[in-house]
Amino acid sequence: MSTPTLYIFSGLPASGKSTLAKLLASRTGAMYVRIDTFEQGLRDLCSFKVEGEGYRLSYRIIRDNLALGISSISDSCNPIELTRHEWQDVAKSTGANFVNIEVVCSDLTEHEHRVKTRDNEIENLNLPNWQQVQNRHYDKWKTDVIKIDTAGHTIDASFAELVEKLCV
Repeated sequence: MSTPTLYIFSGLPASGKSTLAKLLASRTGAMYVRIDTFEQGLRDLCSFKVEGEGYRLSYRIIRDNLALGISSISDSCNPIELTRHEWQDVAKSTGANFVNIEVVCSDLTEHEHRVKTRDNEIENLNLPNWQQVQNRHYDKWKTDVIKIDTAGHTIDASFAELVEKLCV
């Protein structure tokens, strides 16, 4: 059995990370976990304000799958060093490999258009508006990260770049 990999996606809303993460899941057969889905599920089912619970629940589910030898994909903004380290610790705890992937849209006009026109795939989720995306705290990366800039590129071109950088 080969060593599983945790693909840790990060980036602001509407940068293209969920699209690329889903394509990677289809290509690799890795389990896909979107934090927004967990957090909205907790809001809907448990009726409480969600802060870090979606991440912590996801860590456990992904850890279980990595321990079974199943590569996994975490799809979240992952905006702070704390969660970035916690994702890496999940992989390390099972002996799995991990890859940090940051997805950005460097063209602010294009990014704003995406924020304003994207479909909401998660029932009851309140998507952030452009001002909220711009105001979101997001730490600069201090460790190795594969960076994919989706600005001005098709989905296919961005995914091809990701696959090339990952060698998958």
